Amino acid sequence: MAEAPRKVSWLRTVVDGAPAVAFLGVLLVLHNFRTATWALVIASAVALALNLVIERRLAPLPATSGCLALLFGGASLYFHRADLLQMKMTIVDGLLGTALFVGLAMGRNPLKAILGSAFTLSDSAWRKLAVRYGLFWWASAAANEWVRRTQSAEVWGAFRVAAIVAAVIFAIAQTPFLMKHGRQEPTPAPEPPDPGF
Repeated sequence: MAEAPRKVSWLRTVVDGAPAVAFLGVLLVLHNFRTATWALVIASAVALALNLVIERRLAPLPATSGCLALLFGGASLYFHRADLLQMKMTIVDGLLGTALFVGLAMGRNPLKAILGSAFTLSDSAWRKLAVRYGLFWWASAAANEWVRRTQSAEVWGAFRVAAIVAAVIFAIAQTPFLMKHGRQEPTPAPEPPDPGF
């Protein structure tokens, strides 16, 4: 019985990562950032539609990620500025990390508000998990900013795909923590921090 949600989760991760892979593939073959951005925008729209078909609703994280990809990709195409798309990860991940830390400083935990129905943890464990995710998002934002400023578009495209893989690995790496601090078992791995473009 537990296999169905896991399959949906992995399928959703693949669907969410597809726009980044499409972008990189077109960029490596054609060496044209604008054409690759069109591939990203189209693949993001398809990913949103597939998420709707798979889950019969738009899950918050994939929907937000897909809409932001459309927004930043569309802005990049409209203004003919590649850096607008490249800054998406810096802005979004930086803001996500900041939102977590500001929430914690105010005595609230945004991560618990989002994932609280999926996991049963003590407030202390939720705080530790929020700090981990906040630091991960800030590290992702800083890494993206360094790569986009110092490397070629092709390297940046490869980095974006690697960042998705890193997000999945990070989420899976939280499983022992969740199992140790969870009040009910088994505890599934959480959603990756940044499932896609």
